[in-house]
Amino acid sequence: MDAHRFVCRHSLPRLLAALALLLTTLVVPIAHQQVLAQDATNIRFAFWGDTAEQAAYQSVVDAFEIAHPNIDVTVDYTPGQGDYYRKIASDFAAGDAPDVYLTNYRQFGQYAGAGGLAPIQSYLDTSTQLSESDYYGLSLDAFRFGGDNELYCLPQNISSLVVYYNEDMFAAAGVPLPVDGWNWDTFVAAAQALTQDTDGDGTIDQYGVVVEPSMYRMVSFIWGADGEVVDDLDHPTTLTIDSPAAIDGLSKFISLGVDGYNVVPPEAEVAAESDQDRFMRGGAGMYIQSRRPVPTLREIEGFDWNVVSLPTLNQPATVLHSDAFCMAASAENQDAVWTFIEFAGSAQGQTLLAETGRTVPSMISVSESDVFLKGIPASASSGTPGASPEAVEALPPANSQVYLDNIENMHRLPSISTWVEIEDAFNAEFDRSFYIEGFDVQAAAEAATANSQDAFDRASQCPGGKCLKPRIPFNRGGF
Repeated sequence: MDAHRFVCRHSLPRLLAALALLLTTLVVPIAHQQVLAQDATNIRFAFWGDTAEQAAYQSVVDAFEIAHPNIDVTVDYTPGQGDYYRKIASDFAAGDAPDVYLTNYRQFGQYAGAGGLAPIQSYLDTSTQLSESDYYGLSLDAFRFGGDNELYCLPQNISSLVVYYNEDMFAAAGVPLPVDGWNWDTFVAAAQALTQDTDGDGTIDQYGVVVEPSMYRMVSFIWGADGEVVDDLDHPTTLTIDSPAAIDGLSKFISLGVDGYNVVPPEAEVAAESDQDRFMRGGAGMYIQSRRPVPTLREIEGFDWNVVSLPTLNQPATVLHSDAFCMAASAENQDAVWTFIEFAGSAQGQTLLAETGRTVPSMISVSESDVFLKGIPASASSGTPGASPEAVEALPPANSQVYLDNIENMHRLPSISTWVEIEDAFNAEFDRSFYIEGFDVQAAAEAATANSQDAFDRASQCPGGKCLKPRIPFNRGGF
């Protein structure tokens, strides 16, 4: 009995101490969470896209907030591309820029040139999660700016122009399915065979190809014909689209319209229905675009479709399509903004976006994964316990490899501060080139060159940037 009393008497203080410790472990985390909630950093992330893209970026935000509960991300979503870029320009002009926003490499220079963006080079250099070697070099180079050639934005993708095609329509017309490396003549022959009056009323209702007659679509054909778009990629001073080679490439592209093979829809029909909608309903056999429409095209149920490289002229060529996460110079907590950019650009973030089909991941390892190449969710990858990737049906396009093969034939456009204005000058001369009989390609090229010269001159006066104001862009062929 005495021994039992001794144990109980001496155990009571120990029990009370243990209870106190337990209460401490329960209360402190709750108090800590309250402090975190009070001290949470808020950042604003702006982007645009269709509903599939909206869901993809929201999934990135949700995953980030779970990993970083002390940083709250406010989503600033705009559905339409034109409305989005107008909003971004207005926000910057009003001093209310988003902390981080998504933009393409042809647009970001005007904001970097005006001092509106903060470079991320030092963040990436010191990151323990990412390094430049993780990414395709061309996608990084597209977002360098200024005399120091600093990296300003972290690219999420390295897409390019390809030809989407309706396999069923090719078969019905007796046209062999295209293969990568096909030439211009084969492409034109296919487009002609696919252009049909299917109901016999004397009016064409099925077109061979749909594509926007904009600079961003035409430059691939300039390079393919051995031409150049500017005199110097890194320090351009003028357009060079009036050279014989460039005129040859432009003329071939424009020959798809009324002044040539007439395999594209007329202007009134283009105004009434988007190229993507026409392709999806079976009104066109081919559709020239980047990777961007894949999430929506995967909704097609009426026919099978795939992708193939652009037709080759003298040499294979395509144009870089890349957008990136950029940090506003006005962001109050740039460390928090970088933490978000670092996460979005990581393997986890890029995998989430690749699962939608929207991007060609700029991170090499993700681009070579089944998530991108086959459309297989990361949860079904071989690295997940119990997963069976063989049991998961691959999603179209079956030839996603073409986007990676395109990288060696890929060209980029300059990222100077006035590039948006230069594209506007070009498009003002060429945007109706499909619809005008007797269109003078040489005269249009010379006019675009002359009318864009002032923009080149102003950019060259600010080689390091930070002396220009962003303008609201015209925005043709943004992605």
